[in-house]
Amino acid sequence: MNVGLQVFRNETGNNEYLQKSFRFAVVDFSKSKGYPSNFICMLPAQLGAGKLDSVFLQVFGDKSLEQAKILLKEAFERENCSDVKAEIKRRLKLLDKQIKCNGCRKLFQPRQIGRPKNNFCEECMKKKLGNQIG
Repeated sequence: MNVGLQVFRNETGNNEYLQKSFRFAVVDFSKSKGYPSNFICMLPAQLGAGKLDSVFLQVFGDKSLEQAKILLKEAFERENCSDVKAEIKRRLKLLDKQIKCNGCRKLFQPRQIGRPKNNFCEECMKKKLGNQIG
């Protein structure tokens, strides 16, 4: 599978205030050269941040964090637009701050700045503290 990222820029708003957002589609170049026939899934901004696992996490499994970093770094090298490069840098910083939960093994971003005291996500902490309180 020859995967890469396809970047889509979405601009909303009026003439006074224009909001830019970016979406990154994971595509398989070995299937087809044209989008959408080579579409696999969307790259989430934060892995494991949603209530349900994203399709990206289901497709790439335990190697999803490493795969996301590789895809973003390759896209950064190919890209010419400074706005897109800035968004890629922002997403790479978010991915660098994520750690795996010792309980459920999901990726999450710790709330504490610096080294986290415990490596448990909020859900696992609630379960752990809920048992001690009751």
